[in-house]
Amino acid sequence: MSRYLAYTSPARGHLYPLVPTLLELRDRGHEIHVRTLASEVATLRALGLHAEPLAPEIELVPLADFEAATPEEGLAKALATFATRATHEVPDLRRAMAEVDPDALLIDITTVGAAALAEALSRPWAQWIPLFQHFSFDPAGPSVVTRVPFGINPPAGIEVLNRPRRQVGLPLLAGPEELWRAPLHLYYTAPPFEDEELQFPQSFQLVGPGVWEPPAEAPAWLAELTEPLVLVTTSSEFQHDDALIKAALAALGDDDVRVVVSTAAHDPGRFQAPANARLERWLPHGQVLQKAACVICHGGMGVTQKALTAGVPVCVVPFGRDQFEVATRVVGTGAGTVVPPNALNPDSLRTAVHQAIAMRSGAEKVAEGFTGAGGAQAAADALNTLLRTWDRHQDPQAAATS
Repeated sequence: MSRYLAYTSPARGHLYPLVPTLLELRDRGHEIHVRTLASEVATLRALGLHAEPLAPEIELVPLADFEAATPEEGLAKALATFATRATHEVPDLRRAMAEVDPDALLIDITTVGAAALAEALSRPWAQWIPLFQHFSFDPAGPSVVTRVPFGINPPAGIEVLNRPRRQVGLPLLAGPEELWRAPLHLYYTAPPFEDEELQFPQSFQLVGPGVWEPPAEAPAWLAELTEPLVLVTTSSEFQHDDALIKAALAALGDDDVRVVVSTAAHDPGRFQAPANARLERWLPHGQVLQKAACVICHGGMGVTQKALTAGVPVCVVPFGRDQFEVATRVVGTGAGTVVPPNALNPDSLRTAVHQAIAMRSGAEKVAEGFTGAGGAQAAADALNTLLRTWDRHQDPQAAATS
């Protein structure tokens, strides 16, 4: 039995994809510890995991990219958030290490301070990636294209990573070709949704989406629905995507469908629901998807891949972060449609939704690719291999002769 310590950012969209892997490790007899956002600690403990909250200073640094006027400004704000959190992550992870003494570390790709400390400790560690690495660079000519963490763009982006490296005494990174430091990267997506032409670093393991949500009973009204169901949902991390909900209610209010809206970061009391709509703050998406003909969403990786895993096509209205990249993949795989936010209105959304409903075969093809990637079992296998081969990884001469 091994002891794992997972360290997440304070975001459900980063924690939830990892949970199936943690549960698989638990079921194999390993001891699992988690440091994550305080609101999720009780849920994780109920699953038999050892969970504690992140340092409160980390949760007090919000992701404010929604305030940006341009994608470039949004990325800069996100990187500033990661950099500020990193100063607290280093001592926070040190405390967790002292308490848990883990055999291996699992580090969220956006917790750059925790990643620096994990590398400095010379202990088995891996990073997990729940979002597209959407900035490409070409270090060796047109035949080689890779991706870098959450859009790092030198030199400012490199400095975000180098600041905590100074804090823990690591050599500084010179450029994007040096970014992938962990010996294992669990990438929670898979072809055909991810680009099959990319040449990933050897450390990458594409395992498909980690589809999980807190246990919940199915709403009583769900069993009574007979009409085609359209699920509408927005980001759990606040951004100005309430326009999506308003447009969906106006677009489908007179349609022969049942509209179910999970308002997430928005107060459901702010919206006027037509007779064929039901609004709730949080819904068990997995159970609703069993009856869904289409999902209208902001293009977050979590809900988009959850819908496609169920073979349900999506209509994406992207607002920022990695959502434009997700929308591109949805269209490219024939798994749904996209409405740009500057073209969002009831008419454009209604047309795109009806087009998406007819694209179930594309969504089912993506679902087949996800299933073939192996999921939590493949991720747990990769982690076990990391532990088994760690000495060789640390000793290049031993690795070369093995």
